[in-house]
Amino acid sequence: MSSENGASDEPVDQDRPATGGESDVTEEVTAEDEPADVPAVDGPGADDPGADDPRADDPRADDGPVVEQVEPSDGWPRLWQALRPRATRAQVLAGLLCAALGFALVVQVRQTNDASLSGLRQADLVRILDETTARGDALAKEVDDLRDQRDQLASGSDKQQAALDALRRSAETQGILTGRLPAQGSGVVVTLTEPSGEIKPATMLNMLEELRNAGAEAIDLNGERITASSAFAGVPGAVTLDGTVLHAPFVWTAIGDPDTIATALQIPGGALATVRSNGGEGTVQRRDEVEIRSVRELDEPRFATPSPAAAG
Repeated sequence: MSSENGASDEPVDQDRPATGGESDVTEEVTAEDEPADVPAVDGPGADDPGADDPRADDPRADDGPVVEQVEPSDGWPRLWQALRPRATRAQVLAGLLCAALGFALVVQVRQTNDASLSGLRQADLVRILDETTARGDALAKEVDDLRDQRDQLASGSDKQQAALDALRRSAETQGILTGRLPAQGSGVVVTLTEPSGEIKPATMLNMLEELRNAGAEAIDLNGERITASSAFAGVPGAVTLDGTVLHAPFVWTAIGDPDTIATALQIPGGALATVRSNGGEGTVQRRDEVEIRSVRELDEPRFATPSPAAAG
């Protein structure tokens, strides 16, 4: 039952110390220090310190060490680490040996390519350069002539006459090259003798190849016309040309640039040097005018026929 001034009727404990003020301050400080956002935990695990540990209820937790879980993002670096090539000492040694071998091969090839010209004298090198230049000029002139013929054939003026002139020149050229027509012009006369030996058929073939490489357009040997199908056979002392036995002295008549042909035959290691190695001797005479009267009758082809001209 309350009194008039609203005081409580409950009995007051006389033995409790009057420290209500200090208790209130302590309670206020404690309340301010505690985090206000921590939610209260209800349930049986509220007071259990091991409730938040997922291994607390796992019976296998004490069976061995704890295995750290690897994030999936760590798999690529480990895969690269496993697949990265590792060079062993044997592989490194093999690579060095291959590199040394390749270097040695390159050096050997360069030395071999330079050896063919490094042994020649300066005068020989100059002659070879002049021959190459002259051959290039001749080819350039031939290209210009062919272009002029093309322009004449393509022009609208006198096409028929231009075509006839082109056919005539082509027939003459083919007749000289195939040996069907006589020929004349500047060239050389090469005479081979056998004072202390016998010239081999292979040496005669080498002479023919040197003449052709030097630009000889028509070649005669002891009155026999040489063509693209000519061949040497026999033995030393009895050389045959297309079945005809030849005897020394062997006189070659070739139409072409005299300076180019003579230089090509006389270079060190050339055709005349091969003749001397067989015990023979050779001389080269430059001529402003030589004439080849021998001709070769060609057989009609049995199998080959001209192909039809392309349309357009």
